[in-house]
Amino acid sequence: MPVPVFGHPGTYRPGDTFRNRIDLSLSGVHRPRRAGVCGTPLLGAESIVLAGQYEEDDFGEEEILYSGNGGRDPETGRQIMDQVATTGILALLRSVETGRPVRVLRKVPAEDGGLEVYRYEGLYRVMSSSYGPGKSGFQVYIFRLRPLLG
Repeated sequence: MPVPVFGHPGTYRPGDTFRNRIDLSLSGVHRPRRAGVCGTPLLGAESIVLAGQYEEDDFGEEEILYSGNGGRDPETGRQIMDQVATTGILALLRSVETGRPVRVLRKVPAEDGGLEVYRYEGLYRVMSSSYGPGKSGFQVYIFRLRPLLG
């Protein structure tokens, strides 16, 4: 089992891009090939991916709002039930407590106008969490992340 890395992995730095989830996994920047959160309930989250899957997600310069996972219809992508605290959510809740840095990756259009890529946005701290009604009316976890400077 790989050793958790809280911080920049190897020589990768903000602005680096990756063609797909396999490249993210092989690089160690974000190991899971499908899950949006890499981490454990015991140690916290190492990395997250914003891929445009949840309507509450919002990427801003000063702050990111990141939704927990679960409760979505696999066909439509719409939220159809309340989220429950599973591994990824528990890892993020633990990150609020530990204050360890979390790598943030975001799916963005490629600079050459080609397919979308995953861009490493940098290190963030999970500042807080809330659980309440989301845009679809179902209970969702929302995590507030702020960039770490330097």
